[in-house]
Amino acid sequence: MGDCSHHNKPEAKPEQSKSDMPGGCCGPTPKEKKTGGSCHSEKQRPDYLLWVSSTIVLVCYVLYWLVDGHPDLPGWLVEMTSGVYELINQMWWGLLAAVFFVGLLDRVPRELVMSALGKGGTLGGIARATFAGLMLDLCSHGILMVGAKLYERGASLGQLMAFLIASPWNSLSLTIILVALIGLGWTLAFIALSMAIGIVTGLVFDRLVSKGVLPANPHAAVDDRPAESFGHQMSLALKSIRVSPKGLGSLLWDGLKGSKMVFRWLFFGVVLATAIRAFVPMDTYQTLFGPTVVGLLLTLVVATIIEVCSEGSTPIAADIVTRAAAPGNGFAFLMAGVATDYTEVMVIRDLTKSWKIALFLPLISLPQVLVVGWILNQFA
Repeated sequence: MGDCSHHNKPEAKPEQSKSDMPGGCCGPTPKEKKTGGSCHSEKQRPDYLLWVSSTIVLVCYVLYWLVDGHPDLPGWLVEMTSGVYELINQMWWGLLAAVFFVGLLDRVPRELVMSALGKGGTLGGIARATFAGLMLDLCSHGILMVGAKLYERGASLGQLMAFLIASPWNSLSLTIILVALIGLGWTLAFIALSMAIGIVTGLVFDRLVSKGVLPANPHAAVDDRPAESFGHQMSLALKSIRVSPKGLGSLLWDGLKGSKMVFRWLFFGVVLATAIRAFVPMDTYQTLFGPTVVGLLLTLVVATIIEVCSEGSTPIAADIVTRAAAPGNGFAFLMAGVATDYTEVMVIRDLTKSWKIALFLPLISLPQVLVVGWILNQFA
């Protein structure tokens, strides 16, 4: 929280010129914060969860190439290696795009981000964050990286939650796939309802922050001066862009470093999900996903346990809608992964340093998902 000594107050620096503002994707590289002056030098410990999980994922992926189809392999190993291979092949482009966006946001001035998102704690700001989530074509894990960076740039807690809830499976590519699988009507209904849940959840979170129930974002701006318009901030940012191969490489490297927190839980989730796939046959629980209250609750339990990226959850949810004739269960399967899975909860906990905030996400959003799912099942 700063240096140990605060005796000598440094002289106020002149106001930063517009040209010094950190620019766009290949603009000036942001300066890293030095920790040498802190009271206690932190010794970096090995991230065992990241290394062990990523090693298992790598071994399973390579093993699939080397021995796939070998008759002597046990069935569980075949299922696990093929599951890792399938998930990584579905996720890789979204994760690379997320790394790029994280590095890009690291260079975008906080003032520009906040002028685009609007003011936190307001309906307009929550709605803007929800639409921003809809616009990004990233998987549910890739969106976590971008959401974390938005929070660091000053987005309110409610805007972060609205962004995360609205975005994962609402990307353009998955929307097109969903239209082909379940039809335009159900797809539009799912999108509209997920946006509504995102906005309501965001408003509730910001209300809880204003009441002191949840901690506010420490990165938020503290001054009350009126923010300059988005157009003005964008023009300043565009003028500062300097495109170069070195700048692009630096952007990707910074994005990769900034994504480490999410990769840790992502790889752990892949390992756990494929292990469950290996020992719990998919057909066993798919037959139980009928349009009943029990089926809806079972859907939520399965979606919570099985960590499936949005690309993987879309065909499963469509299968629930069509074969099990349970549109509410399909909607709940898509939404519950955002509201309840351990990757989301743990990343939010690491980002906000608060278990309370992380656990309030399912507490606030899950009842809405249940009610909407039950109503949709009445139209089955």
